[in-house]
Amino acid sequence: MSKDIIQTPSAPAAIGPYSQAVRVGATVYLSGQIGLDPATGNLREGVEAQTRQVIANLTAVAQAAGGSLDDIVKITLLLADMADFTTVNDILAKSFAAPYPARATYQVAALPKAARVEIEGVLVLQAVAGKAWPGGRSPFDDSKGQ
Repeated sequence: MSKDIIQTPSAPAAIGPYSQAVRVGATVYLSGQIGLDPATGNLREGVEAQTRQVIANLTAVAQAAGGSLDDIVKITLLLADMADFTTVNDILAKSFAAPYPARATYQVAALPKAARVEIEGVLVLQAVAGKAWPGGRSPFDDSKGQ
């Protein structure tokens, strides 16, 4: 199965040797996003603004892969301070629809650019009748009954 790199100018460019996302079949692995404004490259101020920007960045990458936040099945939430948990959780509750993705949350010693929050995710693209898959091919090998 091939590995497709997902890139979009609607989310911040990678700040290291990694891709914004990688699609393998119907699964898309979204790299961690921090609250960088893709237009300016500046970090938003405050945990609320950063979290909202993270969601916007994840949405842009998910859309570039042919999906949406509704297709995310797992997220990992990294916080610089667990005291921000309730604030971030409230924003996530409004950003995702039930059934919610699985999630792990960790407090970390530091995040890139002194960010307060980082979120990575995994999404699974859903087949849509009558529409071509991103990249023009199905992620399933029909000859193997998948």
